[in-house]
Amino acid sequence: MVSLFVNTLIRMFFLLTPFFVMSMFLSMTRTFTQEARRRIVVHTTLAILITAFVLFYFGNIIFDLLGITIQSFQIGAGALLFISAVKLVQGQEQQTQSESQDIAVVPLALPLTVGPGTTGTLLVLGAEITGSKKLVASAALFVAIILVGILLLLATKLERILGAKGIGILTKLTGLVLAALAAQLIFTGIYNFPH
Repeated sequence: MVSLFVNTLIRMFFLLTPFFVMSMFLSMTRTFTQEARRRIVVHTTLAILITAFVLFYFGNIIFDLLGITIQSFQIGAGALLFISAVKLVQGQEQQTQSESQDIAVVPLALPLTVGPGTTGTLLVLGAEITGSKKLVASAALFVAIILVGILLLLATKLERILGAKGIGILTKLTGLVLAALAAQLIFTGIYNFPH
């Protein structure tokens, strides 16, 4: 159970692309007050929690309604996750927003943190993990999301310590981890595909 918790925590943490989200958060809120930044972090974290748990717990129902096998979804989610990983490694354009804009849910929570690849992976994990293991995985998911929230709260301090290049390196490393997770999802889906 401990290994499941640790494995799921690490997996979920990287799936949520925290360093990429942090760099986007910093660039979008460059002109914001500390109070406005804190409010956005709280709203973003809540939005991620709600979205992630809905996807995690209702994966089986979604699969049944759509008539999709877990294996098909693993392959599709893996492909989307791989595209997300490539974008992280390559880097993306960043925009500054005005303080009046509500960026907590869109784009910070969706699609930057919980993008298509993460959505697919959460659906697959939610459908695969059952029984008491689901509670352990839920706790790991909750902790991973809270860690992302803490990272966003400390974003300004971390930027001072790491610098823009340091955050860029961490973002690219996240992309490499996501690429490996994507490959694992695809190969597992192909291997277990019903013949």
